[in-house]
Amino acid sequence: MKFPVIPTILVGAAVALMIGLGIWQLQRKAEKEALLAQYAAAADLPPVSWQANLPPGKPLLYRRSSVNCITVTGWRAVSGRSVDGRAGYAHVARCRTGGAEGPGANVAVGWTDRPDAPVWKGGVVDGTIAPFGKEIKLVSESAVPGTRPLTRPSAEDIPNNHLSYAIQWFLFAGIAVVIYLLALRRKRRDGVAGPARTD
Repeated sequence: MKFPVIPTILVGAAVALMIGLGIWQLQRKAEKEALLAQYAAAADLPPVSWQANLPPGKPLLYRRSSVNCITVTGWRAVSGRSVDGRAGYAHVARCRTGGAEGPGANVAVGWTDRPDAPVWKGGVVDGTIAPFGKEIKLVSESAVPGTRPLTRPSAEDIPNNHLSYAIQWFLFAGIAVVIYLLALRRKRRDGVAGPARTD
């Protein structure tokens, strides 16, 4: 079977790219597993001082910490679970802090089944550092009046889908090769058969 040069180069480049992406996902899987192991061990480490941002190269997620919420400047209700596993709303206060704590903090102070913000003016909160979009938050280990305690954040909540992504890329590469070979085989068969006779 003769392979046309340009289509074969294009398909080969696409297949090589897909295989490369699959290998990259496998590398990402190993990196994520190491990071998750580090996060899992964080629960047994001593508390750390609160910082408004995570320092580069020093992942402090899932470490225990504390924040002195001087003033509540705003509220956000996000999806969350209570300590007994009920789905509802986690109430996150945007707090003004001071000194070494930095300019502010997001503090999840409790759970309810309604999005209405609790009545809380601030105070010292002990809890666990957790992701909050592109920021971080402190999830309180207790609950303010009118709310229930939130489930403690865990590294188990972070998905590690890199293996499934790698398998998908490898499958895409294999399917592309099969489709290309079938297309070449059909073209060759049609060429051998030649045009239909009209006489």
